[in-house]
Amino acid sequence: MTHNARKGSILVVDDVPETLEVLERNLDAAGYRVVTAPGVSEALTVLEGTHVDLIITDYRMPAVTGLDLVRHVRHNLPDTEVVMITGYASIPGAVEAIQSGAEGYLAKPFTEEELLEVVRRALTKRARRQRASEDVAPPTGLIGHSVAMYEVFRSIRKATETTATVLIEGESGTGKELVARAIHYESPRSAAPFVPINCGGIPEGLAESELFGHMKGAFTGAVTSRAGFFLTADGGTVFLDEVSELSLPCQVRLLRVLQDKEVVMVGAARPRQVDVRILAATNKDLSALVKRQVFREDLYFRLNVITIEVPPLRARGKDILLLARHFAEAFAREQGQPTPQFSDAVIESFITYQWPGNVRELQNVVQRLVVMADGEVIDVPDLPSVMRFSVPRPSGPHRTLAEVEAEHIRTVLGSVGKNKSLAAKVLGIDRKTLREKLKHLGQPDT
Repeated sequence: MTHNARKGSILVVDDVPETLEVLERNLDAAGYRVVTAPGVSEALTVLEGTHVDLIITDYRMPAVTGLDLVRHVRHNLPDTEVVMITGYASIPGAVEAIQSGAEGYLAKPFTEEELLEVVRRALTKRARRQRASEDVAPPTGLIGHSVAMYEVFRSIRKATETTATVLIEGESGTGKELVARAIHYESPRSAAPFVPINCGGIPEGLAESELFGHMKGAFTGAVTSRAGFFLTADGGTVFLDEVSELSLPCQVRLLRVLQDKEVVMVGAARPRQVDVRILAATNKDLSALVKRQVFREDLYFRLNVITIEVPPLRARGKDILLLARHFAEAFAREQGQPTPQFSDAVIESFITYQWPGNVRELQNVVQRLVVMADGEVIDVPDLPSVMRFSVPRPSGPHRTLAEVEAEHIRTVLGSVGKNKSLAAKVLGIDRKTLREKLKHLGQPDT
């Protein structure tokens, strides 16, 4: 990995171009990898596709303030530190910044030494938190040393100490079923069945029968009685993946299981007692579905006793490398070949790529790289084309303005998933101008 990447990555946010330039120059000279943004909205766009260790943000900016960015980071990126800088220093302002979650507060004008000292303190605190998280062994089946995953591990341990219902939230591919399995196998129910159910994969007409069972003759084709998933899992755990896909009739039946510990098989006259713990997962906002009246409010509150939010891969920092190496070793073992190594450029690309498919996408990418690798080292040409935009390009003081502009356009495009309309907005130009520039770069608008 490059020296800059080893020392840490920093996002600098300021609406004054001269300030951005000075901060970038000083931090780059000190060995940090630096990304800049002229405002909070642009910073959020960068954060959607790039992991950073530290954010240095101005206090007063047009439209959205630095304090709003601090609050967003504290709620969504627990693994990232924040330092506030301002030309309007005041005790109340400092207190508000710290209370909002900023690690440090630096008043303009400040020296290069003062800047580097506050950066050092912030990154030292982050490293200390990471070491603390590394002291906690991940539950079986889960990998990670990031602060974000440490919070997940802590929640899993609390969940294993109770029989309460757990709602696991997170984007597709983040590993919600692995979290559910960890809760089950670390709990007193570990010897009983763990029954995962993909609610979105059950045909509408069969959902109630599959979940709750049916009696012989209950409907055409029911030639024998059949226990559903809940009776099969008696004494154990039912994991309802994509719970938002359940129909309203199924939601009513599920509510009865939660309230009364009873299952009524389709066609049965009497309920049957069942002892199951229910874990549910969703990649959708259930509260929004409740407002649209497509998900029952009472069921939502029953499911949402304990909530575990699984972070997206892009927010897990160097966990990406742990997972990549884990997958590489596993697939190489399957192939009966030595585990290939990743070049520094590929490692940097893994860290900066936004991973819209999360851990599942990383697993698929690594499998492809291992299977297709011709040598002992996987390098940039081996990567999928969409990831090559994330590979850092050489930087230095002796590049032409056109080279700098081309690099910046590619960086912005990569950070917004090649959304050209959004890229044009971030660049401060219209789409037509961006289209012309892309043609000059040999990348026509499509």
